[in-house]
Amino acid sequence: MIRCLRTLFYAGLALAGLGAVAGIVFFFTAVRELPRVPEPLSRIIETPPTEIFAASGERLLVIGGREAVPISRVSPEFINAVVATEDHRFWRHHGINKLRIVKALGITLFVPDKIQGASTITQQLAKNLFFSFKRSYMRKFRELLVALQIEAQFGKEEILEAYINQIAFNARSHGIEQATRTFFGKTASELNLAEAALLAGLPKSPTRYNPYRHWERAKKRQKVVLGRMVAAGYISRAQANAAFLTPIHLVAPRERADTGSYFLDMVIRDLETTYGTDITHHGGLKVYTTLDPRLQLYATEAIQRGLEDLDGQLQLPAATEAEVEKPQGALAAIDTKSGALRALVGGRAYHQSAYNRAIHNQRQPGSGFKPFTYYAAFEKLDLSPATLMVDQPVIIPVKGSADWKPRNFNRDFDGPMVLKTALMKSVNTVAAQLIEQVSPASVVETARRCGIESPLSPFYSLALGTSGVSPLEMAGAFATFSSGGVHHRPYWIARVEDARGRILRDHIVSGRRVLDPVKTFQLVDMMRGVIDHGSGAVVRRLGFDRPAAGKTGTTNNHHDAWFTGFTPTLSASVWVGFDRAHALRDTQGAGITGGRGAAPIWTAFMHKAMEGEPTRNFTVPAGIHFEAIDPQTGRRPDVLTRATLQVALTAGQTPDGAMARGQTGPLTIPPAAGRRNDPGEPPVSGIVEEDLPLDE
Repeated sequence: MIRCLRTLFYAGLALAGLGAVAGIVFFFTAVRELPRVPEPLSRIIETPPTEIFAASGERLLVIGGREAVPISRVSPEFINAVVATEDHRFWRHHGINKLRIVKALGITLFVPDKIQGASTITQQLAKNLFFSFKRSYMRKFRELLVALQIEAQFGKEEILEAYINQIAFNARSHGIEQATRTFFGKTASELNLAEAALLAGLPKSPTRYNPYRHWERAKKRQKVVLGRMVAAGYISRAQANAAFLTPIHLVAPRERADTGSYFLDMVIRDLETTYGTDITHHGGLKVYTTLDPRLQLYATEAIQRGLEDLDGQLQLPAATEAEVEKPQGALAAIDTKSGALRALVGGRAYHQSAYNRAIHNQRQPGSGFKPFTYYAAFEKLDLSPATLMVDQPVIIPVKGSADWKPRNFNRDFDGPMVLKTALMKSVNTVAAQLIEQVSPASVVETARRCGIESPLSPFYSLALGTSGVSPLEMAGAFATFSSGGVHHRPYWIARVEDARGRILRDHIVSGRRVLDPVKTFQLVDMMRGVIDHGSGAVVRRLGFDRPAAGKTGTTNNHHDAWFTGFTPTLSASVWVGFDRAHALRDTQGAGITGGRGAAPIWTAFMHKAMEGEPTRNFTVPAGIHFEAIDPQTGRRPDVLTRATLQVALTAGQTPDGAMARGQTGPLTIPPAAGRRNDPGEPPVSGIVEEDLPLDE
């Protein structure tokens, strides 16, 4: 027993010795590479700016310019707010907060998947000397040593002055003076308590708490700051309550639509998520984006002019009036061969609303979603554009809910027609029959392969576009059709370099085949018919004569109007509608459809976007042949044929008039046991005939 204890004792001494040696080595390694603290301390904020470039090489934005002011010219309310929020023991500690370190260490060690920071204001200032993109114990230890050095060398006011002049409040505001002018149009010395608390809450995440975009979120953060000021003894609870209720007047942000503010906001948010706020705003990055400034300008002009025209149809006043809500619009354009985002417009005017409807707005696409249903039918049922269907009343029993009775836009039924005609005319009853046969789950799976990531409800009404999506998703998904079934995930940052020129991110274009090229071309040929002679024919009437394909979409009560279309090189999606989902109706009470509200904007954009580009046709894959058929019989023309329709068929397909369903008259789908769907499928969310989306 004694020998065992002796062995353990010596082993403990050995381990302690090794630990001491390791600690000494760790300490001297950290000290050896410790950066020098600049003199005066104000030079610590002289970091290289982050620059953001367009695909053309044009510089779009510089992040990092500062307008330093002495602490004596800053409102005491802000000084107290930032200290209470970021480091309430700042005036008492010597660079590190030992209590905070112990608490953070406990959370990091014992709370799963959570790392708690413990940085003081001095440590946060010291970070500017360490532009490392990896979190490590060595880097944190060096920051701590530099913080101690700063505290020993400079006074508290000097440290705080340097800090408030370097923190980022948004992409274009660094330092308290610049931020105050940007948000309130005044100097830092003029801030009141309410304004100071709002600003003090922004540095934690300038994008997340952006008051122009997320006012309610910014107010909640302001409330947190005021609460911390009360806890720190700077103000009373009554003062905090009064400040929270004090009206705040933000000045209109400077318009930057020509260079793509919606696009730039998205890029900055991506950078902050990947590298953190400090590196994004103070790291001297060089960011090369996919934006084409020429296309961005055309997209902005198309949205603005299209919405002005829509205002005229709705007889809305031309002048901007706060009490008059006007329709909004969004456009996303993607290079079909790479997935590069070339243009992005998220609203009528960025300076009026920074909310990015092109990426955040999940609105129902209506019949714009039908191509996914048609492709699923081609793949699962081996149908063809010449397959004969019957446009007739349809009743689909739904377990646990009312029967589904889809209806057409014109409230009429045209009888037998081939699938190409059904898509061109956007016939709802045919799409309903198809999704019943292939199952909603198959349509969801097809949309997912094409790049739709928004939640999709696997109900029958999905065929008519009842699940919300964004214009960016639609443009990317339709680009998959344009490229022959090869999906390129949309991207907007091509390369990122650090201040030394080292590459941190380099996007390599690579596509993944997700659809059969032959079946995809058959669908594309049908979507060409939509533009040439169908619900999107306005595109041709407005003079756009290049090879193109697309699909209109209009939702229930005309709340949303869509057009998504593509050429062989560019895919673009346009949405228009009211933010609060009011009906788009003209003075005669007629609803604004996708063909009337969105397609003209798409056409205006594509007219300009394709200028100077050589005319390209869609690639016809091997095995495709074209046949002229009778669109009412699905057979080759005969003496009774009034008009013909050209369809794309595969080698094994012939125009024989084969009918997917042979019934005539009202069509009632058999009960669940006789259907292809899972009997346990969820109900159609209470959707009945009156609530169904319509389409033109």
